[in-house]
Amino acid sequence: MAVGAVGSSNNMGFDEKMEAGDKSGALETKTSEPMSANQVGVDESSQNAAEEEEEEVERKIKLGPQFTLKEQLEKDKDDESLRRWKEQLLGTVDLENVGETLEPEVKILSLSIISPGRPDIVLPIPEDGKPKGLWFSLEEGSHYKLKFSFQVSNNIVSGLRYTNTVWKTGMKVDSSKEMFGTFSPQAEPYTHEMLEETTPSGFFARGSYTARSKFLDDDNKCYLEINYTFDIRKEWATP
Repeated sequence: MAVGAVGSSNNMGFDEKMEAGDKSGALETKTSEPMSANQVGVDESSQNAAEEEEEEVERKIKLGPQFTLKEQLEKDKDDESLRRWKEQLLGTVDLENVGETLEPEVKILSLSIISPGRPDIVLPIPEDGKPKGLWFSLEEGSHYKLKFSFQVSNNIVSGLRYTNTVWKTGMKVDSSKEMFGTFSPQAEPYTHEMLEETTPSGFFARGSYTARSKFLDDDNKCYLEINYTFDIRKEWATP
């Protein structure tokens, strides 16, 4: 009964619409023509161009005038409150190592491998970042930490970080990152000690590895890239 009632109601509605259509004489069927491939391409290109223009506008951030660190330190030097604020912000700055340029200079001096019960392995870093031959050896299953020594001059370096990628027989086996921090210029070198790690062990872990380390800042400026080889052995190499 309910199904029949619903059907009757639907038919009545359709007949009424047909009758209204006959009276008005307005029953027409319009078929829209599909857009050509060229029209679609033009519309998509215009939309992409508009989106890129909006993104470009958003990226254009108006920056104030930039000053060297020396200019910043000398500016408003007679204002005691500003001087103290700058000292708190910048820390102890060695004026002898402050340059006249906006770009900081970072020099990586050495890498030390620290392992409990063993003397530290101190490796000087070549300026070209290419140590000759095998750079160092590690014992399988050993605990060790890396410690870097570096010097900052000219200006403050912001967000200095270390990245390292390791390959074995052409296959990437490890990738790591470490944030060092922000440093002001000074004559005395800074040091950064990383967390303790453990070398892999077993037959497949032993052998030769290649690696690439980079030292970058917040602007992705690379101060040094080191490409080197090392190996993992059953025991520590005899000095």
